[in-house]
Amino acid sequence: MDKVKAALFDLDGVVFDTEPQYTVFWGAQCREFHPEHPGLEHEIKGQTLDQIYDAWFDGDLKEIRPTLTQRLNDFERDMDYLYVAGFEDFITYLRKQDIKTAVVTSSNQAKMQSVYRKHPEFTGLFDAILTSEDFEYSKPHPDCYLKAAARFGATPAACVVFEDSFNGLKSGRAAGMNVIGLATTNAAEAIAPFCDRVIKDFRDFKITI
Repeated sequence: MDKVKAALFDLDGVVFDTEPQYTVFWGAQCREFHPEHPGLEHEIKGQTLDQIYDAWFDGDLKEIRPTLTQRLNDFERDMDYLYVAGFEDFITYLRKQDIKTAVVTSSNQAKMQSVYRKHPEFTGLFDAILTSEDFEYSKPHPDCYLKAAARFGATPAACVVFEDSFNGLKSGRAAGMNVIGLATTNAAEAIAPFCDRVIKDFRDFKITI
């Protein structure tokens, strides 16, 4: 592992403890449109909206995509964006160590505007914020994390990725980066094979530089 130059964070389930809220939202949609598949909301965790649409809202259900998108936009506008425990202190620690910080998320700019309204300080916490509009390929492809590393002129080995979803963890691994898994969305034992270390939250966690 090279000296750490950049810390790259997924958004939901990593910076913000939002996954329980998304489970509620998608649980309602899945029960309405896929009552034959109980628990589907748990299977689609960590997937992008396009991935969810392609897998579950295609064919005869394709016509309801605009309705779902509007429902999701409305839901995200009013969500509670609560920081994962210890995150604010951790990001302050990183910046004192001159480690670059970035959000690398599959969320779009419309969602981020809701984040900025709730947290005016948010943009000041990071050196870069990369969203779905910045990537050609979605996680688990490494494209997003490689682009973030390039933004800072850092090698993959000098980057640490913080992820909670399986697709995100695989993306960080595929990029050749050090991966820390947060057990906020999936069980620690389930994500352990896909990362170098599992943490519950950021309290008392430090990067060895």
